[in-house]
Amino acid sequence: MAVITTGAHPKALWPGIKAWWGRSYDEHRVEYMDLFDKQTSDKAYEEEVEITGFGLAPVKPQGQQIYYDTEAQGAVSRFTHVAYALGYIVTYEELRDNLYEAVSKRRAAQLAFSMRQTKENVLAGIYNMAFSAGALGGDGAPLISASHPTLAGSQSNLLGTAADLSEAAIEDLTVQIMQCQNNRGMRISALPRTLNVPSALWFEANRVCNSVLQNDTANNAINVLRATNAFPEGIKLNHYFTSQTAWFIRTNVPNSLTYYERDPISFDQDNDFDTRNAKAACYERYSGYWADWRGLYGTPGV
Repeated sequence: MAVITTGAHPKALWPGIKAWWGRSYDEHRVEYMDLFDKQTSDKAYEEEVEITGFGLAPVKPQGQQIYYDTEAQGAVSRFTHVAYALGYIVTYEELRDNLYEAVSKRRAAQLAFSMRQTKENVLAGIYNMAFSAGALGGDGAPLISASHPTLAGSQSNLLGTAADLSEAAIEDLTVQIMQCQNNRGMRISALPRTLNVPSALWFEANRVCNSVLQNDTANNAINVLRATNAFPEGIKLNHYFTSQTAWFIRTNVPNSLTYYERDPISFDQDNDFDTRNAKAACYERYSGYWADWRGLYGTPGV
């Protein structure tokens, strides 16, 4: 257990320091809400269960009975909440002898910053592992896969041929989204919502999607991505994506990527009677996971 003593900041015991730096920086805006739909929870975990629905109606021959279909339970996704906590302990002597309020009073703000950074990394990690066989969903496949098992056969939310971000690749993946089917092979109205990219693709994404005319060509043609408002909720930059080539499209399919908040962040302070040390700690509990993979399409790039 680490304890902040007078030896941690020896310069803070003597006057004359012009500035303390390294702990106060501007932060990125909250970005994990671009990746998930938020809900609250009052249990240790939440489960979302797929219902397969009915198939197409067959021809009924004259004089014969109607065919009666059935529905069944499909994939089960469990959102298990995880607790995250961080704190610090400061000796009584350090608090008494530290001559700089900037050193001591910014600790709480830095603690909150660390908690926010943790959440951003944890939730962006779902996307970072989206193609990995080591992170499987309720249907036994990665979040983005060419072989999601359904009653109508394997379905895919992975771009058919891996490609870097481009107008053609975005159009191909959007067409794939428009051809989306449910578990029984029925066509559903899946449409793009956002284009989610890492920092390395931010400028290219804006060039491709927001040019007035077709991007990087001499054609006198409109930019159809812009003209059709292909991404009504815009382009979303995420600084916590670890791959600088992978990109994603979130769709309007519900019950997909969800962030469940079990216990919102709390900040507590206390003092130890025996040592007179001061303690401060943050705690929160949440989970991020997915149920319906149709809410996200993507490619790792090349």
